[in-house]
Amino acid sequence: MGQMGRMSDEPDAAWLARLRVHDAGAFTQLIECYERPMFNVAFRMLGNIAEAADATQDVFLKVFENIAGYDPKYRLFSWIYRIAVNESIDRLKHRRHAEVVASDVEDFPLASAERGPEQMAGDAQMHDLIQTALMELQYDHRAVIVLRHFAECSYAQMAEILHVPEKTVKSRLYSARQELHGKLFAHGVATS
Repeated sequence: MGQMGRMSDEPDAAWLARLRVHDAGAFTQLIECYERPMFNVAFRMLGNIAEAADATQDVFLKVFENIAGYDPKYRLFSWIYRIAVNESIDRLKHRRHAEVVASDVEDFPLASAERGPEQMAGDAQMHDLIQTALMELQYDHRAVIVLRHFAECSYAQMAEILHVPEKTVKSRLYSARQELHGKLFAHGVATS
């Protein structure tokens, strides 16, 4: 039986075969391995805990529905990350359309670490400012920041996930960092 211990581990042929025939145990294993990283990507892209949880569920539903079409020449985690990024972007586009129609502005809550009240307040404020600035970035810039700094993907992994050359990833990430720096500065955060 193939096992995956970390996100970057790839399934062996037997485990992948079990996924392709919709083996419940194999999918449970897949969810255990990828649920947290997919939620983190969705949350950083969407900025809303409930919406990120819904998006994560939809990612696994899409994986389940489309696993037969998965091409093993690509890494499984890259394929799943791509689904998560696309799902998040689709939700953002739908949200933008709904906001224009409803003229409704959504608040983006963030979870904070369990520490002292003063530190929690300071951390929560900084997290709020970072998330607010992140939400102001273009989708492609937000995706590279999230994949590199929150999902800790390598440039090669990002290129595979985004289906662009590695030099495009590096260029896009540089531009995204510059844009994020400007947004943070505009919100009163001094960055180095």
